Order: sequence, then C-alpha cells, then structure tokens
Amino acid sequence: MTHQFPALAVEQKKELSNTAQRIVAKGKGILAADESVGTMGSRLKKINVDNEEENRRYFRDLLFSVDPSINQNIGGIILFHETLYQKSSNGKTFPTVIKEKDIVVGIKVDKGTAALAGTDGETTTQGLDGLAERCAQY
Repeated sequence: MTHQFPALAVEQKKELSNTAQRIVAKGKGILAADESVGTMGSRLKKINVDNEEENRRYFRDLLFSVDPSINQNIGGIILFHETLYQKSSNGKTFPTVIKEKDIVVGIKVDKGTAALAGTDGETTTQGLDGLAERCAQY
C-alpha cells in the first residue's frame, strides 16, 4: 500500500526522538501559551486591559522574557499563530527569544473546538481539514 507520506528517515527519527527528550527531560514540561485572540481577550478583560495586538504582545513578552531561568522547568512552549510573528521589546521574534533559552518551540495547528451535536455540552477539536497545508506553512 502506498502512503501519502513516506516513513521518516533514520536521521529524522533521531531528531524527533531528541526533540521529544528535550521537551520532557527530568523536571521539565510544556507551557501551553497558545491562547487565541479570543481567549487572550478574556484574560485581558479580567484586568481591564483592551484586547489589542500590542497588549497581547506585551503580555507574551513578559511571559517569555521575565525570568532567564525559565528553561530549568520548561522544555517546550506551544505558540499561537499570531505569536510567531510578534517581537519582544528587544526586537527579536518570540520564537528566537524562546530558542535562545534552549526551549523547543511548537505551534498550535488545530482550529479550536466546536460543540458536538447530540451531546450534553461536549466539544470536538476542529481543523483536520487543511492540516497538512497549515503544517507546511510552519
């Protein structure tokens, strides 16, 4: 049977394994900093801050830049699309700031959740359609 995607080469498997081990090294975990514009707006509203891109950028700048020892406990950070292109106060993109701390950068590729019909408030993750194209973008 022919598959759309070939199996990983030996070098790719090794790189994937090494990346996974860096993320979950002893005492480390993943920071999910992938808040969408809407979710970030909810957080900012609680502290009476407008949901504007500059305020979201400033919040993320604090999160990623405030403590240089962040890499002692965080092995990977999942980002939202907008965050990939934002810059810290020193002019570096957030992925660069994070990588300089030897933390693995990831990206949220799903499209959020939607109500699952016929259930009592359950949701399902959206975004399998177009996933390959979104992943290729990154």
